[in-house]
Amino acid sequence: MTASRNAGPGYAWIVTDLDGTLVDRNLGLVPRSAEALRRYRECGGTVVIATGRNEESAAPYHRELGLDTPMILYNGARITDPRTGDRLVDLDLGPVWPPLRDLVLPALPVGVGAVGFSGHTAHVLRDAPVLADYARRDRIVLLGDPPEEPPTKVMLISGAQHPSRLADLTALHCPKALLVQSEDTYLEVLPPGAGKEAALRELAVRYGMDTARIAAIGDNPNDTGMVRLAGLGAAVGDGHPQVLAAADIVVTSCSQGAVADLVGRILDGPLP
Repeated sequence: MTASRNAGPGYAWIVTDLDGTLVDRNLGLVPRSAEALRRYRECGGTVVIATGRNEESAAPYHRELGLDTPMILYNGARITDPRTGDRLVDLDLGPVWPPLRDLVLPALPVGVGAVGFSGHTAHVLRDAPVLADYARRDRIVLLGDPPEEPPTKVMLISGAQHPSRLADLTALHCPKALLVQSEDTYLEVLPPGAGKEAALRELAVRYGMDTARIAAIGDNPNDTGMVRLAGLGAAVGDGHPQVLAAADIVVTSCSQGAVADLVGRILDGPLP
């Protein structure tokens, strides 16, 4: 990956979320957006994926797009270089894990499931019916045995829209954890120092890229930081109000080609 490429009027990188931004509810890349990213790369632009997914879950989309760039995974708790297999950033929950395991998980409301991610594997920490749909959507296998090491992240998944209740409970016992909402019913418990914004800063420094020359797009609260950080922040039209409020521009819905709209603004204008 290089920082010297240029595309259009100065936005050399596009950093895009996957689910609800580039990937639709049928779990496929939106064709219009995928084609637009191909055009952007042909013009010299660099594309980076930033997602809450892990390597196994995100890699098929990365390959389908023909990318060789680093992937921001686990909402910024890990950055990997697919070319070498190196982990450029690799955080875990460390001291947050014991109170999370011993105090938070047993106190979760009925029907809330929990999944812990460690290494390349996902482990059921608290079973619930909602986990079957989650595993199908993210195309992951859930293991029944607990992780041997502190997880990279823990997902709390409910069948109802109450992440704020889960956040209050988690913050009470794990005040140093980073808590992000990645869907209406998902609360992610991340290590201190994680987050897509922090990961994007790290990549920009590593490759000598001015964040003013980066465009970023997302649809949920976990995308807000990187959308604010980027020189051009875009919100998916049917995204969360928090992201819409933080963005410089609002584009169309995911299914209609949100990322394609962003590429069009960069390559063809007009820009704010």
